[in-house]
Amino acid sequence: MQTKSGFVSLTGRPNVGKSTLMNQLLGEKVAITSRKPQTTRNRIQGVYTEDDTQIVFIDTPGIHQAEHKLGEYMNEAANRTIGDVDFVCLLVEAGMPRNGDLDVIKQLKKSHAPTILVINKIDKVSKDELIKSIDAFRTLYDFEEIVPVSALEGKNCDELMRVIKSKMPEGPFFFPEDMLTDQPERQIVAEMIREKALKLLEREIPHGIAVTIETFTEREDKALIDINATIICEKASHKPIIIGKGGAMLKKIGSYAREDIEKMLGCKVNLQLWVKVKERWRDSDFLIKNYGFDKKEL
Repeated sequence: MQTKSGFVSLTGRPNVGKSTLMNQLLGEKVAITSRKPQTTRNRIQGVYTEDDTQIVFIDTPGIHQAEHKLGEYMNEAANRTIGDVDFVCLLVEAGMPRNGDLDVIKQLKKSHAPTILVINKIDKVSKDELIKSIDAFRTLYDFEEIVPVSALEGKNCDELMRVIKSKMPEGPFFFPEDMLTDQPERQIVAEMIREKALKLLEREIPHGIAVTIETFTEREDKALIDINATIICEKASHKPIIIGKGGAMLKKIGSYAREDIEKMLGCKVNLQLWVKVKERWRDSDFLIKNYGFDKKEL
């Protein structure tokens, strides 16, 4: 049987729904999501395999004006991916093009990347507004296809998948057929903890946090996994907020995260969380590399 396979980058400015779309297309949660922008910090690969076709989706950080070295890393991760894939899905929100969209399109023009325009969040606009949006974006780049969707509700995602499949070149599968992501379990666990922190903490804190997994130990009877993790924050004043009165917030983050982790791992988890302060870690080459953001690995 002749197989088809390829790499597809989900690209766009922050908070347009890239991670939500990838999870929707895969039918499983691979990338963390949040209403806050710049949630995704690294390239995350999700693998879709059906019959004779394998598509490797790459969820990239939102391209934005970097304010620190971590931001520079995120932009480089996104921009490099554009030139390394068979196709780009440019995600935008339904409505008129924004400055952030124009910045991403500039990068696409440099690479001449074949691109499908995915207009997301169509559930939030009228039909007339959607038509105006399509007409406005159509003039900015020579898109191969334009597909409106609602990643959150799953509207028209089947059509998007059909279009993507039709673009895949002939080639062998890159991953085993039952593989969903190339992320190590430890990395997924760290991201699940960070996702809960993003959703529960005050607005100014989440972008200044990272999560490291200190220990990940499976007990001999394989009925329980012990995980010790540390939430890193940038300011001493943030630490008591993350911990909460009597440790209530930290317990809440841990409880919510443990539900997702147990579902993924298929067993009970003993999750212990700590909080450490590392001033301005996002501007430290040493620390951002330590926390898993190494440019040499891009």
